[in-house]
Amino acid sequence: MIETFVASWPLFRDTYLVGTAIAFVLSLVGVWVVARDQLFLGAAISQASTLGIALLLWLETLGAAAAAPWLASESAAAACAVAASVTTALATARPAPPGRESAEARTAWVFLLAASLPVLLLAHSAHGLEEVHRLMFSTLLGSTPRDVARFAALALATAAAVAAYRSRLVLFAMDPEMAAAVGVPTRRAGAAIAVWLGVAIGASIHVSGLVYTFGCLVLPALAAKNLCREVRPVLWLAPLLAVATAAAGFVVAHHWDLPPAHATVTGLCAWVALGWLVRRRD
Repeated sequence: MIETFVASWPLFRDTYLVGTAIAFVLSLVGVWVVARDQLFLGAAISQASTLGIALLLWLETLGAAAAAPWLASESAAAACAVAASVTTALATARPAPPGRESAEARTAWVFLLAASLPVLLLAHSAHGLEEVHRLMFSTLLGSTPRDVARFAALALATAAAVAAYRSRLVLFAMDPEMAAAVGVPTRRAGAAIAVWLGVAIGASIHVSGLVYTFGCLVLPALAAKNLCREVRPVLWLAPLLAVATAAAGFVVAHHWDLPPAHATVTGLCAWVALGWLVRRRD
């Protein structure tokens, strides 16, 4: 099994490297999503990224690409996905003022709108619907060296930010009121995390699709949370589980000719189930 996987490295190297980098980045950002109990927010942002790409494809069907050829580029699709993710994260992550719709209600609205509108926009575009279905299905195949460089930089930046602001971020995740009392700018911290969450999800969704993106965002942190029960150890255990499971998922998927994204997410689900069993025994 390992020998055949190694033999496939020259052909699928970019896929393996991008998938591993995405798992690392999203698992780290996902620690704060899970710590703040905002799992559905992650799903809504992932779905909004799909809507951003669908809007771009819809503009192409209207002939906009003829006047602006850059709209048909991969960079434009990635930018639309990131813009939709960041906008959604900022709009739904902030607490609702008294008498207004709750953050959960806004999140549900975004999720359902972003799930239905792409299909309506692209109902008469075979290529557009195929792309939306690809994003929903999730596939890591087709990754490029540019994707490798982009996600390597994103992984390094995420690791550096967590290392530099770890204590403040952990306190903000565990007790925002206490963080504000000791001088942590909680509003700016919340906005920064929302933007970084949007960037990470938006960049990932275009390459890996919804299932892999959302799975790597919440499942490693959920498993680590149940195994550790504290935020600080989760910061290193979640990315460790994500990267190790992604590597194992790629090996298994190649050996049995399975979709690597789904093999990885299934493995992460197994870690979460194990965490539940461990916690239940205690």
